[in-house]
Amino acid sequence: MASKKTAANATKAPTKTGKARRAPRRKAKPESAGLEAAASVPAGGVEGLDALTSRIRDEGGVVVGAYLDPFGGQPLALAVLPIARVAPTPFQRDLSDTHHKRLADVIQRTARFLDPIIAITAPKGDAAAFWTPNGLHRLEAMRRLGAKAITALVVPAREVAWQILALNTEKAHNLKERSLEVIRIYRGLLEEDATRSESGFAFYLEDPSLVTIGACYEANARFAGGAYHPVLRRLEAFSEEPIAKAIVEHERLAKKTLALEAKVSDVIARLRARGLTSPYLRSFVVARINPLRWIKGDLPSADEVLDTMTARAAKFNVEKVKQEDVVRAGGGVPDED
Repeated sequence: MASKKTAANATKAPTKTGKARRAPRRKAKPESAGLEAAASVPAGGVEGLDALTSRIRDEGGVVVGAYLDPFGGQPLALAVLPIARVAPTPFQRDLSDTHHKRLADVIQRTARFLDPIIAITAPKGDAAAFWTPNGLHRLEAMRRLGAKAITALVVPAREVAWQILALNTEKAHNLKERSLEVIRIYRGLLEEDATRSESGFAFYLEDPSLVTIGACYEANARFAGGAYHPVLRRLEAFSEEPIAKAIVEHERLAKKTLALEAKVSDVIARLRARGLTSPYLRSFVVARINPLRWIKGDLPSADEVLDTMTARAAKFNVEKVKQEDVVRAGGGVPDED
């Protein structure tokens, strides 16, 4: 896993994947992209779905229709699948009881399921026939209602399973949810083929620091990732190494970050013992020990920064901190403990 060596503020500066940033796309001219409506269902039928439609039928499902996606022209199948044959991908955010119960209530009141899940065929050996990378709460809501089947947009391209972060851009995932999704995606990629370069999955993983923070949350569910994400985000870059090697580096940095958090938590406890109160104590302490505030140009390695922060936390003098100092520094990331 590579470390960032320069600050990238210019519009065309290198990104975390080493590629130059592109200027934001301009709004396209109305009705200038994709297919005409009639072209979405070719007269000769949709090619490339024979194996998929056979699998759907073999699993007890029914193909409602097939068409070409009107934007990208990719083949898709609309189907009704036996709900018992569908499972969520194992690397998405945890189920929210409140959310799926609310969805179940709405579906029951309207007596209609109007938002099909996305589905792909599950890997060989999996207990389910189909995976949904985008539909966990809808799937569980239907199961809660005792539904026998569920409507799905079935995609023949299995790589969609890894694109959950891109598919969920309209959902407000917090940092913990995002980082846990990323580390779970990473674990899944390792099982599929650990020899591929980490940089090749930049689109799926979004941000290399999320892998490290996800590993921290795996080890400590109460980890306060928001305080450390701004630091790690500046220091980590996607590696050209195989993911089997890259994950070892992420896990090593995660251990260092957790060791730093232990020191910071000790400082917070001592500040609270002196009567200082604020929902931003952790952000205040991390900001005080963060050397990146004063560095312009080339950045040190993640190891150097974490070591420096840990040493500073160990020597942090709480006697010199006043309540007004904390108040003035308010507005950061609230403590999560």
